[in-house]
Amino acid sequence: MKGTLAQVRTYERSVQLLMVNQFTINLGFYMLMPYLAAHLAGPLGLAGWTVGLILGVRNFSQQGMFLIGGTLADRLGYKPMIVAGLALRIAGFATLGLVDSVPALIAASAATGLAGALFNPASRAYLAADAGERRVEAFALFNVFYQAGILLGPLVGMVLTGVDFRITCLTAAGIFAVLSLVQIRALPQRRGGDSPAERAHGPREGVLTQWRGILRNRPFLLFSVAMIGSYVMTFQVYMALPLEVRRIGGEGRFGTAAVAVLFAVSGLSTILFQTRVTAWCKARMEPGRALAWGLFAMGAAFLPLLAATALPVPDSVTGTRLLAAVPPVLSALLLAVGTMIAYPFEMDTIVRLCGDRLVATHYGLYNTVCGVGIALGNLLTGAALDAARAAGMSALPWLALFALGLGCTAALYGLHRTGRLAPPPREAAAREAVTA
Repeated sequence: MKGTLAQVRTYERSVQLLMVNQFTINLGFYMLMPYLAAHLAGPLGLAGWTVGLILGVRNFSQQGMFLIGGTLADRLGYKPMIVAGLALRIAGFATLGLVDSVPALIAASAATGLAGALFNPASRAYLAADAGERRVEAFALFNVFYQAGILLGPLVGMVLTGVDFRITCLTAAGIFAVLSLVQIRALPQRRGGDSPAERAHGPREGVLTQWRGILRNRPFLLFSVAMIGSYVMTFQVYMALPLEVRRIGGEGRFGTAAVAVLFAVSGLSTILFQTRVTAWCKARMEPGRALAWGLFAMGAAFLPLLAATALPVPDSVTGTRLLAAVPPVLSALLLAVGTMIAYPFEMDTIVRLCGDRLVATHYGLYNTVCGVGIALGNLLTGAALDAARAAGMSALPWLALFALGLGCTAALYGLHRTGRLAPPPREAAAREAVTA
């Protein structure tokens, strides 16, 4: 960890601040959101469909507005969108803890989602711009801070929610308030049009013209679609793997502890090894190959579960349960390894494919495409889990996810071999001008 912090100090102050920013955002978010459904269904006594509606509105408002948030960031500047997103989170989180009417809860949930759509594309575009040629390494460090927030947030939230969920909400809102003040005072202004590629492009186009240009960027769209599977696979740490663990260990203490181990393995492995994995990959392979290997590792993560389907559901013997819980934990570890390999090169590839122009807008559209893919992928995965239980074919979901990994690997490798992941000519020319 000391080596990671030493690497962080080699970057500009803005990059360091963005990494701390992401850690704090995830800390505040994950100390509240894992316990929101229980609060809505328990103390507030809302029906299941109402709980689903409130949670779904948050996801829809975030995924559906990513393109708008990215476009605004490119036109108005990265800092205003980051601060605006943080302000919305303050209002949304405070409201979730203080109100009990369904319309107010829906509005608060929508605000928290819109907040993410505003600051996520802006912060990633800002990081890519200020990290320069060290983008890959910067995004590796970014992922370390990202995962650290995910790991610590639920632990803090568990303690606070044990006292009162309102305290959790107000504490999360307070964290975002402090973070907003820090961003306002310390984060420099940065606009999307400041890059050499933007200045070389000439006068700014209208929004619809820009969007049409992005939709004509076929390599970027192909890359976005090919990467959907990676998000579907990694999301199974939150969906299919916990369900499998509870199938093995039941709903008691053992099952709960095993699910906690899944998240701990995923987060701690990233915190400890992300920068080393990225350095090793960058020294030995091109970005396209690294992406393909990352997706292959994600697909291979489901092989332990596929192999374990021949095992019967264990009885109450603790040792047998522990042995049977090994495949899900191993799968979580392999998913983390695949993400460690792919994520920094994924973020860098988006910048290269957009020619260092309208970076936040590209990130926004990319997130929207992957968000829609996650929703459809989870729907199909859930259907596969139900079908597997009904037909007695427990291998079905793991076989399907493994096949998805192979398909995405082939797609990424094909894009790499055909040169579609290389930067467009305009960016190459801009880089030559800068180095000259």
